[in-house]
Amino acid sequence: MTSEKIIEVKDLSKQFKEIKAVDNLNLNVYRGDVFGFLGPNGAGKSTTIRMLLSLIRPNQGTIKIFGKSLTEHRIDILKNIGAIVEKPDFYRNLSAFKNLEILGRISGKEISKKRIMEMLEIVGLEKRAQSKVKTYSHGMKQRLGIAQALLHDPELIILDEPTTGLDPQGMKEIRDLILKLSKDENKTIFLSSHILYEVELVANRMIIINKGMTKVEGYVQDLLKSNLLKVIFEVDDVNLSLEIIKETTWRSKLESSAEGKLIFNLDNEEVHLLNKILVENNIKVNAVIPTRSLEDYFLKITDEAA
Repeated sequence: MTSEKIIEVKDLSKQFKEIKAVDNLNLNVYRGDVFGFLGPNGAGKSTTIRMLLSLIRPNQGTIKIFGKSLTEHRIDILKNIGAIVEKPDFYRNLSAFKNLEILGRISGKEISKKRIMEMLEIVGLEKRAQSKVKTYSHGMKQRLGIAQALLHDPELIILDEPTTGLDPQGMKEIRDLILKLSKDENKTIFLSSHILYEVELVANRMIIINKGMTKVEGYVQDLLKSNLLKVIFEVDDVNLSLEIIKETTWRSKLESSAEGKLIFNLDNEEVHLLNKILVENNIKVNAVIPTRSLEDYFLKITDEAA
């Protein structure tokens, strides 16, 4: 990751009649990011992506991509972006290879047969290159869509809900492919999703939006460390530990207990304080394990905005 901004959005707004779909949105995506663009359905994610791809115009605000104004350099910028917006569409009775050959021609750029096969190999479809698309599963079609987006070797890839409708195996294949594109192909990836644990597994930075507004933006690991943590205390005597905290405020922070474990919901400072109290009362604390899911954080942020 570098400090070079690939996408820079400032004060972006879009209104459809009485509905403000995007409201003063700000975000930055840096070269090398896998950037998670999170929000519940109806939060303004797809509208934002359509503005990034110049499919619709904002009512106000600015978009810079590769350091250039999208308004002034639209054609040059879009040549260097690969995107999947909603479900990819292909000629069902033609092979995957033939589809990419035709779509490459339509794009106005000469795409070699070698390049087509290389892209099919990247997405794991090289063995089905000559199979008709109508024989493909939904997950295979999504991967073929990503191959199409890669044909002209773009620097930036924009994926709008790429795992919608996929089974767990299909979702894993897309996740693995995103990581491969980031690490092996050096692509910057803008990933829109409401499937939160997927973003947690692949993104290094993210933004959460709700009702078209930025709620939080930053590094995934930093955001997960903030606010309340679910903390597992592994202790040698659970019963004595429970007795110690029974008449204190710590009892209200206890989520559950099991053999050798106490699970609390605490902030960062409380973790150290509780550990100190247990040790001072002759409880042997074998481990303190903070855990947190992106889903917990997401629900907290979007609930606050409701």
